[in-house]
Amino acid sequence: MFNNAPIGVFDSGYGGLTVLSEIKKRLPQFDYLYLGDNARAPYGNRSFDVVYNFTLEAVNFLFEKGCPLVIIACNTASAKALRSIQQNDLPTISVNKRVLGVIRPSTEEIGTLTKSKHVGVLGTTGTIQSQSYMIELQKFAPDIQVTQHACPMWVPLIENDRHNSLAGKMFIEEDIQILMRKDPEIDTVILACTHYPVIKQQIEEILGSKVSVIAQGPIVAEKLADYLSRHHEIENLLSKTGSVHYYTTENSHVFDQKASQFLGEQIASEHVEIAG
Repeated sequence: MFNNAPIGVFDSGYGGLTVLSEIKKRLPQFDYLYLGDNARAPYGNRSFDVVYNFTLEAVNFLFEKGCPLVIIACNTASAKALRSIQQNDLPTISVNKRVLGVIRPSTEEIGTLTKSKHVGVLGTTGTIQSQSYMIELQKFAPDIQVTQHACPMWVPLIENDRHNSLAGKMFIEEDIQILMRKDPEIDTVILACTHYPVIKQQIEEILGSKVSVIAQGPIVAEKLADYLSRHHEIENLLSKTGSVHYYTTENSHVFDQKASQFLGEQIASEHVEIAG
């Protein structure tokens, strides 16, 4: 049986596994509980209200499973739901629990990584339309010029293992070329979707050595370690046996098969219903 105070990690599907993998590397001593809302994925093209309601259901599920801390490892959910949950819901749910996202950690660091001060953001339609990266980067690095581009085909290509097909490669290269045509001075590209690290090498080959490609997982993991070092009241609540448990709202067999390409290992998940 899974320990009773894990760190919860939530995503609309599989992409959050890339974040979980990096967090586990950085903080292997903790217990983790991953929830993928695969039955209702993708979130990228859904409205703010729908994403908020789905995300709140997921957060409440993880809280009920004993998680004192939940990481929303989904850019769309972080963009459309995190602030409302933190400000409006969390005070009434519990003053002792915390919910963190993946956008702020990335935007806090990006200003130190670009030399040209021109940054590109690749993400889902929902994340790009939310303007969350533009808003956060304006806070932490107001001197940076940000150019965004939505890549709606990338998530289905990755989840269906078609990103290495001829058509998949064409879609990916076309999106990258569109971004770079908007601003040829870009020297740093943020992968603003947790699925995209699966094709990071592919993106790097297209962009060439003069452009750095930044995945969120390592940044989020490092920021989480720093957060826990500063918030002992949360760190002390967390159980530490190095266990991981996986939940999915989809068929668990399907989830287990697809999750392997994100984790590089075989897992056994459990099917759950989280809809209210």
